[in-house]
Amino acid sequence: MQATMLSIPDLIKKKRDGNALSDDDIQFFLQAVVENNIQEAQTGAMLMAIFMKGMVATETMALTKAMKLSGEVLSWPEEWAGLVVDKHSTGGVGDKVSLVLAPALAACGLKVPMISGRGLSHTGGTLDKLESIPGFNVSQPFPKLRSILAEVGCVIVGQTVSLVPADRILYALRDATSTVESLPLITGSIISKKAAESLNSLVLDVKFGRSAICKDLASAKALGESLVTAGNNLGMNTRAVFTHMSNPIGRCIGNSVEVIESLETLKGKGPSDLMELVSTLGGVLLVMTGKVSSLSEGGRLITESVTGGAALAKFQAMMVAQGVSNENAQSLCSAQADYHRILRRADHQTELRTHTQGVVMEIDGLVLAEVLHQLGAGRTNAGEPINHSVGAELLVSLGESVNKGRPWLRIHFESPALTPDQTKEAWRPPIGVDYARDASPPEFVKNNFVPTTLKI
Repeated sequence: MQATMLSIPDLIKKKRDGNALSDDDIQFFLQAVVENNIQEAQTGAMLMAIFMKGMVATETMALTKAMKLSGEVLSWPEEWAGLVVDKHSTGGVGDKVSLVLAPALAACGLKVPMISGRGLSHTGGTLDKLESIPGFNVSQPFPKLRSILAEVGCVIVGQTVSLVPADRILYALRDATSTVESLPLITGSIISKKAAESLNSLVLDVKFGRSAICKDLASAKALGESLVTAGNNLGMNTRAVFTHMSNPIGRCIGNSVEVIESLETLKGKGPSDLMELVSTLGGVLLVMTGKVSSLSEGGRLITESVTGGAALAKFQAMMVAQGVSNENAQSLCSAQADYHRILRRADHQTELRTHTQGVVMEIDGLVLAEVLHQLGAGRTNAGEPINHSVGAELLVSLGESVNKGRPWLRIHFESPALTPDQTKEAWRPPIGVDYARDASPPEFVKNNFVPTTLKI
């Protein structure tokens, strides 16, 4: 790197005034962040300047590449060439896709080093779900991670200290400075971590709707284009799939309840919307790696890996490799599993009932997630403890006719207890009963998948 002629205050002023930062400017700034040679206030000021003024494509690319190179870059055996893949979701409610997809891809012969995150605000985290399984260790040193990948084919872990340290620092400050929504900062954060995994192929599940970071398809496409461009420019074959995220995915929201639903899905008894997402995202990756020639063939292979039990066997092997006892892993994966013998069950359950007769037209996932967050299922600040047993089960489906007094939601809670206001809030927006249509369900009900694939 050539020595920059500008100081940190000069760089902040340059971006504040709407000018583009050079590659050297960006590398100098990130080096100061990682080496702690910059005041936290200055880092926050730069993030806000980027948020307010944006970045051109070349700046975003330079930012992403420099973030990737700020720490360790993983490497894999030559015989895995073309087979190392991952998936990233921009976040949703009830999103347990990774728990089913990773073992399904492994069962199809791919290597899946899935580096995931924890939940923050209303979105659930894959690591939090897995940690509801006693003994599951999401912190694995790289030699162990590689060993699990060689033996099982999939591993789900958290970000290590040495992997993209620039992102770990900036991510925490983005939340504190209200710059989370910045397109170049989102792109840099997501793609730098995936590039540091040395992936061959990456599929992005870019969500839009009330429960997503992108509220409409247009903003989701803008984010998707930025992510796909950056991923491909860093040598990863990258595609995006756009999926609707207003209604919850599947029937369960929470940590341990989503693990149970994932296990039921791996046993061939999962909800159709979850399996559609799994088979679509997995099918895209199988096409991208050359395993199949069409999306339909890829989706069929993913589905067969689930219904035939191969994906379940991979999930069981992954649990054992990551610290779960053989007995518990075998019990959880058995046909007649007593899940709550192993997974913690909340002390209290209560069912909410419909206030009128009608047809369920929508279920607002955002409101349900916010209520569960207040009950302890989520965290407001990074590092806060959560209650894995808190969650909710949907007892009705979109398009279903319901009578007045029908149970539609079961909430699992402990302390704090469910308040009357929370009960009222949970009922009002999510049930979405169409009072005018109380006869038969509509012929077509929108699901959680929008079959749009973007490749730059």
